Amino acid sequence: MVLSGRAMATFRLALIQLQVSPIKSENLARACGLIREAWKQGAQIVSLPECFNSPYGTKYFPEYAEKIPGDSTQKLSEVAKECNIYVIGGSIPEEDAGKLYNTCAVFGPDGTLLVKHRKLHLFDIDVPGKITFQESETLSPGDSFSVFDTPYCRVGLGICYDIRFAELAQIYAHRGCQLLVYPGAFNMTTGPAHWELLQRGRAVDNQVYVATASPARDEKASYIAWGHSTVVSPWGEVLAKAGAEETVVYADVDLKKLAEIRQQIPIFSQKRSDLYAVEAKKS
Repeated sequence: MVLSGRAMATFRLALIQLQVSPIKSENLARACGLIREAWKQGAQIVSLPECFNSPYGTKYFPEYAEKIPGDSTQKLSEVAKECNIYVIGGSIPEEDAGKLYNTCAVFGPDGTLLVKHRKLHLFDIDVPGKITFQESETLSPGDSFSVFDTPYCRVGLGICYDIRFAELAQIYAHRGCQLLVYPGAFNMTTGPAHWELLQRGRAVDNQVYVATASPARDEKASYIAWGHSTVVSPWGEVLAKAGAEETVVYADVDLKKLAEIRQQIPIFSQKRSDLYAVEAKKS
């Protein structure tokens, strides 16, 4: 499959809802196999879930952490080049200069690393009787925005908890993004309450497509992911949604429809910049 250099009105997006095991080599092999499957089904951009190469948990991050480039990202680079597609590498625990990050690496159709997004907002929450989690016990936050261009559209990246911060999505929309991708692993408390709600909110507020790629649910894991990888349209419609099991979700992203929605409800030109603004402190 050869990508055209000109902009295209519609393209196929695939989200891989991977069943993550404690064995990194198995996770990598299965992830690459499912990327190939998605390519055979016509996908031009494929996303893996958060922490696709390791179990999710603060005790696992140091054990599974790699540098970038490293074994996991090298395999993603190779499969992106083999299939001639864009691969959004979910996230892996990254080690750099003695610090650990939750990092998404994106590769282009030639295998080149396009961008590396480090999770900006660390998942530190305490819901009494339900869940307590402190990513900051082991991870450091990223400090930069992550946008990359394709022949189809401009894509903005966040990881899981990043989706709760509306300002990030607004900045991405201001910078011309038409698709926001959030590899994420919401849990059995926050998932049913907020997973779809947040995606639809980000999509409608910014008139963009929003995609979330979750690990498949493992009831035996210490952290149980909600699953339900989803693609939402700029109108707030759920275009595709997985259940809890390992699967690949597909959606056709229609940029003509996005343009029509923005024309019909022109919120960008109607913003009261004389009264308010969301501004980035750094590029």
